[in-house]
Parts: sequence; C-alpha cells; structure tokens
Amino acid sequence: MQLVDNDKFLQKLSELFESSKDKGSIWLTHKRLTHDGEDTAMKQEEGETDVREYPCLVRLSDGGKCKFSTRVTSRDLHKFHSAYGSLLKASMTTLRKRDKKREKQRAEENARRKKKLSEPIVVEGKKRGNGRRKRQRMMKAALKQQTAIQKLQEREEAKAKTS
Repeated sequence: MQLVDNDKFLQKLSELFESSKDKGSIWLTHKRLTHDGEDTAMKQEEGETDVREYPCLVRLSDGGKCKFSTRVTSRDLHKFHSAYGSLLKASMTTLRKRDKKREKQRAEENARRKKKLSEPIVVEGKKRGNGRRKRQRMMKAALKQQTAIQKLQEREEAKAKTS
C-alpha cells in the first residue's frame, strides 16, 4: 500500500472512480492512526488533558492491484473533507437505482395482510360430530389472528413513540 499526500490521493480516487464507472467496486476506509510504540489506552486520568494529535488514515482500494492511503492531520481535516465530499457526490451518479418494483410488491403484500387481519374469523360448526375439526381449525385461526393483531398494535405504538 502506497502512502501519498492528500492531493495525490484525491486525484487517484477520481481516476479510480472513472475507471470503475461501468463495472467494479471501490473500498474506502477511515481509521484513527495511533502512534507506533506508544500505549493506545483511551482512558485518561481525571484532570489530565491529552495533548496528542491523532491523524486520520484514509485507505483506498479496488480489491486488486490499486491500493493507496493518505494521512490527514487534524488541521487539514476540514479542507480534505470538503474536497473529498464534493468528489464523492460527483461520483455517486453511477450508482444503481433502487428497485421500486420490489418495494411496491412488499407494500401491497403488507396491505393484504392488514386487510386479512381486519376481517374477523367467524367460528361456526358443530361442537361434536362431523364439523368438529373444522370448528377447531377456525378457533385456532381466530386465536392466531388475535395474537397477530396484538403484535401489530405493539409495533405501531413503538413506532409512534420513536417518531
């Protein structure tokens, strides 16, 4: 992996986006760079301030031969992120669109389930004799429907609380 400066890194990133426009993947990783040979404990004593600066390590790979990384210091971070963000926004046009057909099918399926839950199951049939099994199946289905309705109500209440 080659360590390059920030401008060269952004240039390589844009080149890689151009080369993988039709087909391919790009992996970007961000990581806090710790100092070699020092203790990496995060806890601090009370009243003690940490004066060390930890740069950010940004890595770029296409999964094959192209691997680059750059070290971004805290004072250059805002400048780097503004250039990096604009480059990512410009390159995101090649992403695949969401599959709205599948989402529509799921929504229709959920609507059918809710409609089925809203229709009550009428338990009818004989308690003894030929219709007994049919009645038992209907009673079991009615109990299952009640528990499903209760779960649906609990989910909707939880969703309302979070909103």
